[in-house]
Amino acid sequence: MFFYVILVSQLFSEEQNISKQVVVISIDGPIGPATSDYVLNGLDEAINTSAELVLLKIDTPGGLDTAMRDIIQGIISSPVPVVTFVSPSGARAASAGTYILYASHIAAMAPATTLGAATPVSIGGMPELPGSPQPSDKEPLEDNEKIEQPSDNKHMPNAMQNKIINDAAAYIRGLAQLRGRNEEWAEEAVRSGSSLSAEEAINNNVIDLIANSIQDLLIKLDNYSVKILGEERKLVTATTSINYFEPDWRNKLLSVITDPNILPILMTLGMFGLIYEMLNPGFVFPGVLGGICILLALYAAQVLPINYAGLALILLGILFMIGEAFVPSFGALGIGGVIAFVIGSIILIDTDYEGYGISIPFISTFALANALFFFTMLSMVLKARHKPIVSGREELIGSAGEVIEAVENYGRVRVHSENWQAKSNVPIPPGQNIRVTGIEGLTLIVEPENYTTEESS
Repeated sequence: MFFYVILVSQLFSEEQNISKQVVVISIDGPIGPATSDYVLNGLDEAINTSAELVLLKIDTPGGLDTAMRDIIQGIISSPVPVVTFVSPSGARAASAGTYILYASHIAAMAPATTLGAATPVSIGGMPELPGSPQPSDKEPLEDNEKIEQPSDNKHMPNAMQNKIINDAAAYIRGLAQLRGRNEEWAEEAVRSGSSLSAEEAINNNVIDLIANSIQDLLIKLDNYSVKILGEERKLVTATTSINYFEPDWRNKLLSVITDPNILPILMTLGMFGLIYEMLNPGFVFPGVLGGICILLALYAAQVLPINYAGLALILLGILFMIGEAFVPSFGALGIGGVIAFVIGSIILIDTDYEGYGISIPFISTFALANALFFFTMLSMVLKARHKPIVSGREELIGSAGEVIEAVENYGRVRVHSENWQAKSNVPIPPGQNIRVTGIEGLTLIVEPENYTTEESS
C-alpha cells in the first residue's frame, strides 16, 4: 500500500512537471489586426495549459495603435507572466514594440538590439511642432520638462498632433509606473523619438535582462521573482519545455486579407464578379466569388485605418473601367478609372507605419493590367463595328436569291435557304436570280439580279 502511494505521487509529480511549459509567441514584422489576434490566442493557450511563462519574441518596426492596445490589455490582464524578448541580435522593438515591452512583466533584449522611436505618426509623417528643433538638434528632455503647447487656434493640425502625442506619452508613462521602469526615458521616446541599445536600456532601467538566446533567457529567469496581478511569484524555468505557438489557418487568412495591398484587389474582383453575374444570370460562380471578395474587403476595411476618400476613389475607378466596356467614351472612362484607382489606392491607408503602406509598384501594375484588359475589350468592340453584318434585317439587304414562284406583284423567293414572300415592280419568272433591295415587314422587295444593267443597255 505504501509503495502504491509513492508510485501515484511520483506519477502525479511527473505529470505536473510535464504540464509546465513556456509558450513562445513570435512577432516578426508590423503589428496589425492579425498580430493581435495571434498574440491573444497564444495567451489563451498559455492560460488553458497552465503554462509557467509566455515568452513574446519580438522584432517589429511598429504597427497600428488599436492592435497594440489589444495586445497590451491582454498582457496586463494575463494570469501567466509575460516576458517580451527582443531577439535575435539585430532585431528591434520600435514604436508599438516599445509600448509592448514596457507593458510586459519582464523585459529582455538580446545583444545588439534596439528599442524606442515611439512617436505616433499618421499619413505623410508627423510634422514638426512650431519652434521645435530639427531631429538632428533635439536634446533629451529634462525631468518634468514639457513641450510648450501652441495656444493659437489657427494651428489646428498641430493641436491635434499634440493631443495624440500627449495621450501616447501618458499611456507609456502609465505602463512604466505599472512595471517600475524608467518613466522619463519612456516619455522621451514618445516626444522626441529616442532609441536605446540593449546595454543602454538595462543601464537606464528600461529592461530587466540581457540574454543571448531563449535558452539563456530561461536559465536567467529561473527563481526570478515577478508580480502577477498583485501577487509575488517565483518562476521555475530551468526544467520547463518550450511550446512554439504557431498561427492557425484563421490567423493566416486574416494576415492576408488585412494586407493593405490586397484590399483594392479584393474590391476589384468582387465588383467584377457581381457585375458579370448581373449581365449573365445563372452562372452563379462569379456572383458567389464576387460576394465573398466584397465581404472580405469590407471586413478588412473595418479593421484597418481606412481613408474613406481613397475607398470612394477606388470604387469610382472600378466603375469607370467597367463603364468603358459599355459606353463609347473612346478611352476617357478607362483612363479616368485607372487614375482614380491608383490615387485611391495610394491614399487608402491612413497611417505611415512601416509595413502598412501601399506598394506603389504593385498597385500600378495591377491598375495597368486592368487598363490593358478594358482597352483590349474596347479595341475588340471597335473592330466588331467595322466588320460586315452577318445576321439580322440589315444583312438581308443586298443578298442574292432565286425566284420560286413567279413574282408578278407578289411571289415567293429563296434567300439564304429560306423561303420569303416577295414583291417587285417588274415581273420575274421562276428560277431567275434576284437581289434584295428592301424589306417591308416580312415581305422582301426584290429586283432581277441584272436589272440595272439591262435598263442601262
